Amino acid sequence: MTNRQKKNLLRIGLSAALFITGLLLPAGPLKIAALMITYLLVGWDVLREAAENIWHGEIFDENFLMSVATIGAIAIGEYPEAALVMLLYQIGEFFQAYALGKSRQSIAALMDIRPDTANVERDGAVLTVSPEEVAPGETLVVKPGERVPLDGVVIEGVSALNTSALTGESLPRDVTPGDEVISGCVNQSGLLRVRATKPYGESTVAKILDLVENASAKKARTESFITRFARVYTPAVCALALLLFALPPLLTGGGWRMWGERALSFLVVSCPCALGISVPLTFFGGIGGASRKGILVKGGTDLEQLANAEIVVFDKTGTLTEGSFKVTVIHPEKVTEQELLRLAATVETFSDHPISRSIRAQYHLPVDASGLSDVREIAGQGVSATLDGHTVYAGNLALMDTIGVTVPTCPHAGTVVHVAQNGEYLGHIVISDEMKPGSREAIAALRREGIRKTVMLTGDSQAVADDVAGKLGIDEVHAHLLPAGKVEQVEALLLQTTGKGKLVFVGDGVNDAPVLTRADIGVAMGALGSDAAVEAADVVLMDDDPRKLALAVRAARHTRRIATENILFALGVKLLALALVAIGLANMWIAVLADVGVSFLAILNATRALRIR
Repeated sequence: MTNRQKKNLLRIGLSAALFITGLLLPAGPLKIAALMITYLLVGWDVLREAAENIWHGEIFDENFLMSVATIGAIAIGEYPEAALVMLLYQIGEFFQAYALGKSRQSIAALMDIRPDTANVERDGAVLTVSPEEVAPGETLVVKPGERVPLDGVVIEGVSALNTSALTGESLPRDVTPGDEVISGCVNQSGLLRVRATKPYGESTVAKILDLVENASAKKARTESFITRFARVYTPAVCALALLLFALPPLLTGGGWRMWGERALSFLVVSCPCALGISVPLTFFGGIGGASRKGILVKGGTDLEQLANAEIVVFDKTGTLTEGSFKVTVIHPEKVTEQELLRLAATVETFSDHPISRSIRAQYHLPVDASGLSDVREIAGQGVSATLDGHTVYAGNLALMDTIGVTVPTCPHAGTVVHVAQNGEYLGHIVISDEMKPGSREAIAALRREGIRKTVMLTGDSQAVADDVAGKLGIDEVHAHLLPAGKVEQVEALLLQTTGKGKLVFVGDGVNDAPVLTRADIGVAMGALGSDAAVEAADVVLMDDDPRKLALAVRAARHTRRIATENILFALGVKLLALALVAIGLANMWIAVLADVGVSFLAILNATRALRIR
């Protein structure tokens, strides 16, 4: 509890004691004085706020309603009602502030990833400085139990990093020299020396904190509706209260006091407090609940849009697949698997192509290139070389056609490298981009969440695309696409959304910035440390798990459902109370209790948004 909340609680306690004392006193000046002091003690800030708003031309708000109602009650001698209205109103305000504070504390605790200090090596000594004072290129020393203060690369040491505060992933990540590390992670075991690659202001932790702190600035349509609703609702209930006060007495010829009391009670119960605080609190809680699962949502608007997701479009490489090539099939003819790998790895020794690297990695042994000569790369086809006096070719079907070698049909999807020696076919090797472990589950989970269509876009061949889509259960595939072609496909798919349905594009955030921007909701996955992703995307999944997308959709729908519940509940009870007050079945005391009760229950319901299954 903050100092301000403690002071408010003390003020409420003193006012309650004074109010009870005033009620127990006999009728007279002392009783009136006690009740008026109570009224001013708890109501002065409301009266001041109402006066300041009127001065600035903003008349119709809850402060105005409370002020008019209570001053009217005092004018007709209902001092206990006026004091109680302000007292209960302040109790409701206290609970609102407390609930909002708890939500902020929850988010702050979840995102408490900012390192306070950094240990940096300078002139042979290790100095403890602020992370902002460390320049790129300097060497950081991260001890066990400390947070990594800046993004960088490990230059010495082996350890495990706890990334749960960033990604929601409980399993630690092992790092060795050469691995990239991101700020905000906790070093769990060994001592690390890390070369900083970015200043603190551009680090992952700084960007995440900035996103979370500014998320509430982007209001959802539901929140904006409440603002627009209040502008119409407040003057309308003021007009109705005036009619309730004047019309019945004019028609019946009396009862001004009775109808005046009803009009004042009508004003008190009409305050839209529950709507004003619970709906923004719901979206704030939803954003915080998502962040604890490793899902960064830039604002309430994006969260609400995600709740309407209908079509989900995926980039393939790096999103559904690992983005790293690996030998998946070896099919030798006339030689052993190891000999086929040796020949291919040797002639590909000097190539830095991902396909060549994957073949050398699969060979597992040091490559002996002492007998290699006359190496020649053939653009778009492969490589030829002389190895131990034999001419060896490794490449695609076009290369085999060029040298007049017939190859068998390969049933496996992927990039096929055929190997021939002295015009004789020796077999082929299939290299594929591995699928991420959770990709198939991610598609199934999205379908369970009610997503109507899943689509995959890729620059890869149609055969590879169809194979991946078939294994994952994706509905529609578009292959051979350049970045501009992906944008065109997304634009065509946008026309297929129905009603309020939205299109979500999921990419790795580096090469997909144009498509992320064009989609209704752009989701960057595994984008920690990627400036392009954080800038272009509306939602950032902070780890590399595609299953988090279904969780993000569920969180968005959970939040929207709670906001809708609060709106319907608050308006329903409010209209019922207004009707009961208007016909004389509820007085001001009951009206105030109803108003505070509705606000309290709506706030409790709003805090459920922090918890996502």
